[in-house]
Amino acid sequence: MEPLPLRDLHLPAPIGWWPPAPGWWLLALSAVGLVLLLARWIRRRRRRVAPLRLALQALDRLAADPHSSPDDKLRQLSILVRRVALSLYPREQVAGLVGEAWLRWLDQTLGEAQFSQGPGRWLAEAPYRPAPEADLEALLALCRSWLKALSKVPETRRPVAGRDVLKP
Repeated sequence: MEPLPLRDLHLPAPIGWWPPAPGWWLLALSAVGLVLLLARWIRRRRRRVAPLRLALQALDRLAADPHSSPDDKLRQLSILVRRVALSLYPREQVAGLVGEAWLRWLDQTLGEAQFSQGPGRWLAEAPYRPAPEADLEALLALCRSWLKALSKVPETRRPVAGRDVLKP
């Protein structure tokens, strides 16, 4: 009997690494999306925290300045608080607020009535008249606590000037 003319077994070609399976595509897209969301969150956080950090440094310099009079410190503190508010909140909310409305808005961001009924009242009055009897240390401490409280307020809970603030 004659041997059969059989050929040797032919294995299929090895599976290549390209193109990847659909699961790997989803994983890659998810990873890119996660990195983009993380970058956006970090950018927003830095944009919110940087003005507060700079404002706290300016507040410390203002408190430690031995050459400024109490009237000058009050005026500079009023300007500093206004600048921080303008840098963190939309201009339409903050720029037009003066007097009692401004103090109520500051109270709303702090959650207490320390500006309208406490030492914060001097912020509304300081730019327009001398304040020799103002408790500058209490006002500096209040502004410091306001700045620290702002870093904890989520952007979704920002006060809006049209609500609550302008009510008599």
